[in-house]
Amino acid sequence: MRGTPAVRKPHQGAEPLGLASLNPHKGRMVPVAAVLMDIEGTTTPISFVHDVLFAYAKARMAEWCRVHLDDPVLGEVTRMAPGRAVDATLLGWMERDEKITALKTVQGKIWAEGYGRGEIKGVLYPDVAPALRRWAAGGVKLFVYSSGSVEAQRLLFAHSDAGNLAGLFQGFFDTRVGVKREAASYRLICRGANVSAEEMLFLSDVEAELDAARAAGLRTCQLARPADGTVASMTHETAAEFGDVAQTFGLPAVR
Repeated sequence: MRGTPAVRKPHQGAEPLGLASLNPHKGRMVPVAAVLMDIEGTTTPISFVHDVLFAYAKARMAEWCRVHLDDPVLGEVTRMAPGRAVDATLLGWMERDEKITALKTVQGKIWAEGYGRGEIKGVLYPDVAPALRRWAAGGVKLFVYSSGSVEAQRLLFAHSDAGNLAGLFQGFFDTRVGVKREAASYRLICRGANVSAEEMLFLSDVEAELDAARAAGLRTCQLARPADGTVASMTHETAAEFGDVAQTFGLPAVR
């Protein structure tokens, strides 16, 4: 576990590691018009995703599959893994943390029932909600890109411990646009969001995702949350919380 990682400071005698040196748009300084963010390890503790959401889905997977035999998504699972019980297939994918759209869809449906019953409430880091509200009020467009289904993303923000924040977002993207470690996925997102790559800032805790986003022309910043033990990147801007992001990239300040 590291101490609290502040926004990266320049090395002695080196060019400052600001937008110009860590961003491909050196010298242009186009204002950030939109923020695209990951969820797990970025807006939300990894422990919540694994210890609460995943545990909830695992415990209810067999029963949900039994009750929803006619759901088309289970037919898709059967086509992908013929000859196996669908719940066993889904649980196996969960154990291996597979980023399979059918699995994420089933998980989202199970979580929807949990949120609806009040058995689950989405957890956000304390700095996230104030920043989202401030950025949205300042005209910054907000988007989410997560391996979890679009439905699951909306549910987390609509039923968060900071209130219903889903309305602050202009769009949600999942693996249907492509995997998160490929630049093509981020190009499609920019096209779908109607925002140029150089005006889009991507926030994630995963360096490989940030690499892919930067290859697509986006600006990037890694959230290095001490509670999640994130290894700070040496090639991207880093921040300990959303207030640091605002200060570094000229977004509306978080009060």
